[in-house]
Amino acid sequence: MDYLRSVTQSVLGSPQPGHQPTGAETVERLIDRVQSSTLLEDRRDGCRALKAMSRKYRVLVGAHGMDTLTQVLETDRSDHEIVNYSLETLVNITSPEEYPEEMEDEGTTPAGHASVVGEQFTEIFTKRQENIELLVNLLDEFDFKVRYPAVKLLTNLLKNRPKDLQEVILIIPSGVSKLMDLLSDSREVIRNDTLLLLTQLTKSNTNLQKIVAFENGYDHMFEIIEGEGYSDGGVVVEDCLILMLNLLRNNPSNQTFFKEGSYIQQLTSFFSLPLDSRDGWSAQKVTNIHYMLQLVQTLVAPQNPAQVVTSCQKVMNQCGLLQALTGLLMASGVPVDILTDTITTVSDMIRGSQPNQEFFASMMAPSSPPRPAIVVLLMSMVNEKQPFILRCAVLYCFQCFLYRNQTGQAQIIQTLLPQTADVVPGAKPFPNSVTAGQLLCSGLFSLDPVSNWFAAVALSHSLVDNATQKENMLRVQLATSVGSAAVSLLQQCTSILQARSKVLTRFGILMLLSTWLAHCPLAVQTFLAIPTAVPYLTTHVSANEHDELEMVCQGLCAFLLGLCVQFNDGSGSNFSRESLKQLVSDRIGAENFGDKLSNISRTEVYSKAAKSPQLAAKQPSDLVFDHEFCRLFKSLEVSCVRAVTPQLMVGNTAEVCPAEVTKYKDIIRDQDAEITRLRDLLRDIQREIEEVRSDKEQLSSKVQQLHDENTVLKAQQGIAVKSTASSVEANIVENQKESSGESIEELAQQVALLQQQLAEVTHARDYYYYEVYKKEAELTSL
Repeated sequence: MDYLRSVTQSVLGSPQPGHQPTGAETVERLIDRVQSSTLLEDRRDGCRALKAMSRKYRVLVGAHGMDTLTQVLETDRSDHEIVNYSLETLVNITSPEEYPEEMEDEGTTPAGHASVVGEQFTEIFTKRQENIELLVNLLDEFDFKVRYPAVKLLTNLLKNRPKDLQEVILIIPSGVSKLMDLLSDSREVIRNDTLLLLTQLTKSNTNLQKIVAFENGYDHMFEIIEGEGYSDGGVVVEDCLILMLNLLRNNPSNQTFFKEGSYIQQLTSFFSLPLDSRDGWSAQKVTNIHYMLQLVQTLVAPQNPAQVVTSCQKVMNQCGLLQALTGLLMASGVPVDILTDTITTVSDMIRGSQPNQEFFASMMAPSSPPRPAIVVLLMSMVNEKQPFILRCAVLYCFQCFLYRNQTGQAQIIQTLLPQTADVVPGAKPFPNSVTAGQLLCSGLFSLDPVSNWFAAVALSHSLVDNATQKENMLRVQLATSVGSAAVSLLQQCTSILQARSKVLTRFGILMLLSTWLAHCPLAVQTFLAIPTAVPYLTTHVSANEHDELEMVCQGLCAFLLGLCVQFNDGSGSNFSRESLKQLVSDRIGAENFGDKLSNISRTEVYSKAAKSPQLAAKQPSDLVFDHEFCRLFKSLEVSCVRAVTPQLMVGNTAEVCPAEVTKYKDIIRDQDAEITRLRDLLRDIQREIEEVRSDKEQLSSKVQQLHDENTVLKAQQGIAVKSTASSVEANIVENQKESSGESIEELAQQVALLQQQLAEVTHARDYYYYEVYKKEAELTSL
């Protein structure tokens, strides 16, 4: 405060005795001095004083002095000192952060509203494109006092109004080029802040991402990362990696350019870590490697275009990146979170790529005796003492290893059959070595429900789209106890299902059986030959459960029962297709069966699992569905319903009149027209609700604007606004809000009523559809 007093006194002179000028008066006199002084030195002193006051009196300086400060940047550009004061002042008033000096005093910004004020001043400043062009041109000045605050000001503007700044910088000639040139600045503080600026600039803007990439952005960042020491570098390496992730994520053009520019080969250096000195993992190093792994994942993510993923996977194998990451995966002393990310990254690198899958199959872990890497990973997956996220990553890796890999699927199934020692192609047998099949069986029969689910899902991936292995797995025999007769794996899975096991175990077993029986009539007949199989399914589906997980389990049982009908070729004598359909009709009911089946796709967990092949579970309770099972269910749900819906037998019953079918069709047509009308009405009401809400938001915005104007007026005039005016204004706004709220409530009631009518009409239409389908089936059978 003493410094501020001394500065203002030197600029404005000593105040009159007995009169202490207010902040508003001081700011006004300083701005007037900057505007009217003919001497550069006087203007410079005025700008320096405004800078000193801009933190505490942010609203005052911004409201009165922004235009003046911008004018200084244009007219006095040759004087770097006054430009520095002006830029620093603009940085302070546009900052999204709150300064300790700010107080609710003399019209300054209320505490907690600093970001709002900074955004408002940013909006005012960016309305004129010339202001942004002026800032970008100031970057040409090499003087630190000009270039550095210009970078900080641009960063503030981007944080507050990112879209506005992005649009302006896109149309400024050489705008991005001038920013990219700052990455070559020898002063690290400018270079580092430019990285943060470019990160803000490229967020969610594909065009700017492409421009930065083609302006040698990758070269600059690789050069900085190398100079900083790769993963051993500081936070600058992290900033470079975040910027590269911005450029590559969801941007196929940049991903292709990254591959064709031979930048993937440079990623190998990121993971050239000393294998025998891994105890020095600092927090920053863990963060850096985490982002390095994310960078690799971004290039081979399953949601990317297939041709981009395939080409990147090929290059990663050829340049040794895959080998480097598998080496990191098998190393000792690696933190659990880095190990988990590495497993996930390797998974995406081998998913669907036969050469990469073969390379991964040949990897041996440095254990005694040496074991295939896939076996070591499965040991972790079925071990309940291992971290949950690590076990999920291993399952995803196993799934990616088997994805479109029939050779790998065959080898896994072979480890379950007698006289087999090899685990995967290329692996040499070892005496008394544990096999992948043994590990999966141990997990399947474990007392840990999570291990049961993991092992069941892993086994199901050995059967996906592979009818041969489904039949081969029917030959698997298990010795459940010493001296007892061996039972088949299918029979043992059914026994586990019927043993009132945990719901997570049942989820896994039912998904395994569904994958096994789909498109495999021999497996269906073998399953139907188990005496207790069909009674268990019908009893469970017909039960009246209200628990969400139990309802999902019923849906899985219904799906499995539907597969038994759909893929029943009639070669067995236990249950024919017709007898199963009759059983469903008598014990469950066709409509109830369809409802139980549709419960699966209605759940949120199903939607999440269907989106991405990678497990998104954070805890065991999140484990319900597997992505491949969701794909199978989606492809067979409708056909299962059609297969199970009973075809009414025509015997001594009266003939079905075609006119009756026509009558049902007319009713359906009328119902469709009514549904369309109700939907149009609902759409109109929803649009009206949105308009009312928009009006309400505008009123709230107007209130905030009036509040801000009131604050500025108090600062300018130094007097309080009369409380009566505020009261009137508040009453007006409150009345408008109440009327808007009443309108919204009335419209919401109308919407609820219409939605209820729509649901009733839709249900009636579905019923008529079913009747028409039944009648047409009767006519067809005549």
